[in-house]
Amino acid sequence: MLTALALLVGALLALGVAALALARSAAGAKTVHGACVGAGAVLVLGGLAGLSGGATALDLPFGPPWGAMRLALDPLAAWFLLPLGIVAGCASLFALGGIHGPVPARLLLPWPIFLAGMLLTVLAADGFTLLLGFEAMSLASWALVAHDTAEAENRRAARIYLGFAGFGGLTLVLALGLSAGGAGDVAFAALREAPPDGWRAAAVFALVLAGAGSKAGLFPLHVWLPLAHPAAPSHVSAAMSGAMTKVALYVLVRFAFDLMGAAQPLWLGMPLIALGAASAVIGALRAALEEDAKTLLACSTVENVGLIAIGLGLALAFRGADLPALAALATAAALLHALNHAVFKTLLFLAAGEVLHGALSRRLDRLGGLIHRMPWTAWAALAGAGAAAALPPLSGFASEWLLLQALLAAWRVGDLAFQIGVAATAALAALAAALAAAAMVRFWGLVFLGRPRSPRAAGAEESGGAARIALLVPAGLTVLLGLLPGVMLDLAEPALRQLSGVAAPRAGFLAVGAADGGARYWPLAAALLLAAAVGAALWAVRRRAPPGIARGPTWDCGFIAAPAHLPFGDPATQPSAAGFAQPLRRMLGDSLLAAREHVTMPPPGSTAPARLDAGFRDPALAALEGPLPRWRDAVAAQAERLRDLSIRQCLGLSFGAVVLMLALLAWLEAR
Repeated sequence: MLTALALLVGALLALGVAALALARSAAGAKTVHGACVGAGAVLVLGGLAGLSGGATALDLPFGPPWGAMRLALDPLAAWFLLPLGIVAGCASLFALGGIHGPVPARLLLPWPIFLAGMLLTVLAADGFTLLLGFEAMSLASWALVAHDTAEAENRRAARIYLGFAGFGGLTLVLALGLSAGGAGDVAFAALREAPPDGWRAAAVFALVLAGAGSKAGLFPLHVWLPLAHPAAPSHVSAAMSGAMTKVALYVLVRFAFDLMGAAQPLWLGMPLIALGAASAVIGALRAALEEDAKTLLACSTVENVGLIAIGLGLALAFRGADLPALAALATAAALLHALNHAVFKTLLFLAAGEVLHGALSRRLDRLGGLIHRMPWTAWAALAGAGAAAALPPLSGFASEWLLLQALLAAWRVGDLAFQIGVAATAALAALAAALAAAAMVRFWGLVFLGRPRSPRAAGAEESGGAARIALLVPAGLTVLLGLLPGVMLDLAEPALRQLSGVAAPRAGFLAVGAADGGARYWPLAAALLLAAAVGAALWAVRRRAPPGIARGPTWDCGFIAAPAHLPFGDPATQPSAAGFAQPLRRMLGDSLLAAREHVTMPPPGSTAPARLDAGFRDPALAALEGPLPRWRDAVAAQAERLRDLSIRQCLGLSFGAVVLMLALLAWLEAR
């Protein structure tokens, strides 16, 4: 199977080159995306084969001067092939359904290269191959984000994203350099034999956390997500949020759990737990305040990546405390949520793309009532929103329930500071889950319920064919993964054993358990109970309701009088996105997001309307666009002085740099 996956990498790269010619016609564009749909199916099959079989390795007949490139397929890589394949297949199918003419080469060419880069990163078995795939993924996704340069916001998003991509690649290069300095080779097998220790281990972990965390969207390196996703096409946003962030998390897991050795201290997981908690709260709060649908979903991705990071940090801490069963529980929560989030976030981004195509807007205040015009999209999006809100029996609930059980079990670690920190993390995770539920209610309600807020929303049209199938497949998987989490944990058992040494606690084929004799969750029973409760409520309402259905205008604060062309009142009197968000903005936004709210009242006797100016600003973005540019300009000004140096001074600087490098190498060799 590994050989087939290696050939698939080459085929995707060749397909990207061929896209230059195929982009001239609609048939050629359909060929490219149709081939990518097939590639997604192969990736899923490869993941299933890798989880059921043993680890395999492959040396390619080419590579850098010091050796051949190496690929490997072990259970950890195989598990991450599943979300990659599902997302790639669904996103490509959605793009295939939206093709009605020639697709620009600048949009078609990077897509298969983007998929090839992610696949190569997951299959890499040496540092060079990992960096090659990671950078191909980053540059191809940047090209997709930057495809439309007409809007200033898109150019700004592409510029910031490129800066973060370069930062992530640089930190991974430094991390691999430090690791290879002790092992003498960049092959993963050599790195496992000589894992870093002491200050070197701390530096490697910090660099990997910065590099992979920036690509995954961990706070405070998350600011590119809410900017890049609205600029990218919807199927690209789905792949970046659903798959690319998971590939970045895979790189983090590969280093922290595999290449850095098994004997790790307790504190190694604490930075991940802290950053994960901050990401979860900030991402969920921003999602509850944003007024652009795709920006809202991007912030929701930050929240879910934070939850996954909490699970990974707990697993590292439990391993350091010699609690393998709890480490398996936390790892199971993280891996399961990575898969679940990839599926339901792909569904939500594709639904947002369908809404954009049908109603020509991403603004929540210009949508509404689309459940009547776009019922397939509405009900599919409801499944995704319910999973993102962690409602049982959908997929998001099972993995978040496991994460909560891991947090509650952290008292078994004897360190008091760790116990206090995890108790605070549990409270923050609960707050993030509540904010995420509020954000999803706001998203789905404003987009699909109520009355249309614009003429285009009133006349929205729904796509069919491949685009509809691309929505229904992840919607069905969201329900299926929610009903069968025990099956998925059984499937993930080889990966869990590889990371923690033991399998996750089990409670049966159709259920999940927190520990032996601990709490259990039975999703099928929960689904039946909910269905019975909803059915009983509907029966009671229908029995007590009078015969017939009467329609009339709703009461909107007394202003129910309406002109003849608006028989049900002005749609503008419906609750707005800012109105829904106002309580949260006042309670939490002021302290966490520098929220502002200012009312301008007209003078007495004036007929001018009052004006409300409300908004917020992410502190991480404010830091990026505030002090950092000033520091950059100061460094550039100092560097500019180098142009005035004489030849003798330039040669002296070069000689000093060589001496300093030799001294550093000698010190490293001495240690």
